[in-house]
Amino acid sequence: MKRPAPRAASVGVIDIGSNSVRLVVYQAMERSLVTVFNEKALCGLGREVQTTGLLATDAVDKALTALKRFRALCKVQKVGEVHAIATAACRDASNGPDFIARAEKICGAPIQILTGPEEARYSALGVISGIHKPDGIVGDLGGGSLELIDVRGHQVRSGVTLPLGSLALQDLAEKSLKKAQRIASEALTDLPQLLAGQNRTFYAVGGTWRALARIHIIQSGYPLGVMHGYAIPATDALAFVRRLRRLVAADMLADIEAVAEARRPLLAYAALVLEHVIRVAKPTTVVFSTFGVREGLLYSKLPDAERAQDGLLCAAQGLNELLSRSAQHARELMEWTDRLFRVVHIRETEEERRLRHAACLMSDIGWRMHPDHRGEQTYGIILNGNFGSISHEGRIFAALSVFFRYEGLGNEAKPPALTEQLSPAQIDRARLLGTAFRVAHLISAARPGVLPATHFRTQDRKLMLVFEHQMVDLVADRVGGRFKQLARLVGRSGSIVRS
Repeated sequence: MKRPAPRAASVGVIDIGSNSVRLVVYQAMERSLVTVFNEKALCGLGREVQTTGLLATDAVDKALTALKRFRALCKVQKVGEVHAIATAACRDASNGPDFIARAEKICGAPIQILTGPEEARYSALGVISGIHKPDGIVGDLGGGSLELIDVRGHQVRSGVTLPLGSLALQDLAEKSLKKAQRIASEALTDLPQLLAGQNRTFYAVGGTWRALARIHIIQSGYPLGVMHGYAIPATDALAFVRRLRRLVAADMLADIEAVAEARRPLLAYAALVLEHVIRVAKPTTVVFSTFGVREGLLYSKLPDAERAQDGLLCAAQGLNELLSRSAQHARELMEWTDRLFRVVHIRETEEERRLRHAACLMSDIGWRMHPDHRGEQTYGIILNGNFGSISHEGRIFAALSVFFRYEGLGNEAKPPALTEQLSPAQIDRARLLGTAFRVAHLISAARPGVLPATHFRTQDRKLMLVFEHQMVDLVADRVGGRFKQLARLVGRSGSIVRS
């Protein structure tokens, strides 16, 4: 896969939301965004908009102070391009235009006040950029509004915006959860955008819903702390948010350290809305996405050809170019394992193939580390990588494949604890792929131009690795021993052939 050259300039997004004001700086405008800076200030601009029609004075002061710092940070970091957006609170408040005018002077850039449909579309595009082939309903819960929109692959349908953001709902209900429940029920029951979600996935976007997911991870003892792609069966999610509402009502979550203090009062409202969403939409799964409006905004500005690229493979290629000894060798390894799987007739789904290719691209990223720790260190890098378009299961598989590349299959190479999340067949496939990496890297010393001169043949139950004439001096007993191990994993005997 050829990766386009990164653009030279970094890009920043200032996001003026109803609850938080945030600056995110990305390394470049590209398919797989790399975050280099991320800071937010919880200002609560939308705290009183529904009842007073105004942005609160103290919230405005906090937001403008944050924007002054963000402008200075952009200068310090020499950010090449800055996009500024504002959402529900600023578009709904009567003093929103005055605030935006003051904010634009501070930012030194125009601020786009997103309409409801625009906010919904960018949320959907954010999920498309960070989830591989999504199919379901995207729900973006901010402080001021809830956007609901249908996505299928790269297709985005029309969405709806409702005043059910956590701050807005708290304001409308006068801090009464009973009133909030009635308001949410009236707004969401029989809503067409939700009814279309039956037996599909609900993609939850927004900081307060992510806070709910963080609590669920802690309470369930789930072993992987990566928020993006965290999936819960809808029945479990429904039971969790109902239980959480009871705990909040009893003031039993007031001091939970996993959630910012300013967000804690909003948890019950976010849980209440999610409960109604699940009851009406009847999805199979709730998946939390850290990719939302900001990522969708930048994704929308990419050329069509770049938007169509696989986000996971672009991220893996970025790590390959940054950390591997040879980026070209990793691409040759993809083709080499293609040939191996084809010759021995290993069937793959499209998802299995893309995970194999991603693992190939990341198979040499640990070479600078101490030999005794390469397996565990690269496992951690891949497992916790800040990239999207991969499920938690996929992260574990790719990480485990590279773990076996460094550790081998001996008794001392104990698979990390997270492997219980995989099936035995997936673990066997990771062992096979890791063993193939061990053969390939031993042959080539991770240098390009070697693997294309080796070929696979089969005869009866024998698998042969054929070296072209110019590469025969690379043959050694150690190479033969590793290749025989690889052949045994596919039910064959193995031998080396010099052409």
